[in-house]
Amino acid sequence: LVFLVLTFGPAVTLAPAADDGAKLAEQFLKKIPVTSHDQAMTMEQAMKIQAQFVKALKPTFGEVVGYKAGLTNPIAQKAFGVAQPLRGTLLKKMLLKSGAEIEANYGSRPFCEGDLILRVGSAEINKAKTQQEALKCIDAVIPFIEMPDLPYAKEVKLNGPALAAVNVAARFGVMGSPIPVKATEEWMNRLKTFKLQALDDKGNVLSEGQGNSLLGDPLNVVLWIRDSLKAEGKKLNKGDLLSLGSITKGIPTAPKTTLRARYTDLDPKGPVEIAVKFK
Repeated sequence: LVFLVLTFGPAVTLAPAADDGAKLAEQFLKKIPVTSHDQAMTMEQAMKIQAQFVKALKPTFGEVVGYKAGLTNPIAQKAFGVAQPLRGTLLKKMLLKSGAEIEANYGSRPFCEGDLILRVGSAEINKAKTQQEALKCIDAVIPFIEMPDLPYAKEVKLNGPALAAVNVAARFGVMGSPIPVKATEEWMNRLKTFKLQALDDKGNVLSEGQGNSLLGDPLNVVLWIRDSLKAEGKKLNKGDLLSLGSITKGIPTAPKTTLRARYTDLDPKGPVEIAVKFK
């Protein structure tokens, strides 16, 4: 296996080259770990590279279906040297149905996280000023196990821009059935207090968390994604899927195993489970 070294010019003087993102995407698709990045790269430059990266992934993964937020808790932000979350883009073929079977080594550094998707029900969300107003523009919540792929070699020291440049490590994820959401006080509380447990084949709890680990309230993440897009002259559209970040710790993948995520107090009808199988 040949490891290619990507270098970007000094951030203080050079703009990202037009093919930086395409080169990263090529290595990402071939599962060749990236062994270098410009430590001085700015977030603005990283997002330009991300746009190139996503464009290069579209022939394989399809069109844009939504967005993801990464680093949605202070500990993760501190580890990557940033003061706010990061935004990535979700493409159609990244999202699989619960119960899907996939290679355990689907990427360079694959892992799983218990996550949550909210689906935009109205473009009026672009005008929302509060969590309550945002909730009126959400029509469903969807259980989600994200399966990211950190495409850098283990010895590479990472920061926020490096992670943003590779689309915040988005690669795959499995989704459950949409659960209809209503703009009520009950749902405001439900989104903040539901519990998520990641379970192994035998039912052992590998990690757990609850909704308020997402910037204190999942709707805060929705508004943050909206605002980050607005800063680039973009808007959310009806039907957009918003992955809100890790609720559990990262869990390594292993062949011939099944990972389940159990959501309690999210669906009014009772606990919900989704799963992914690794071969």
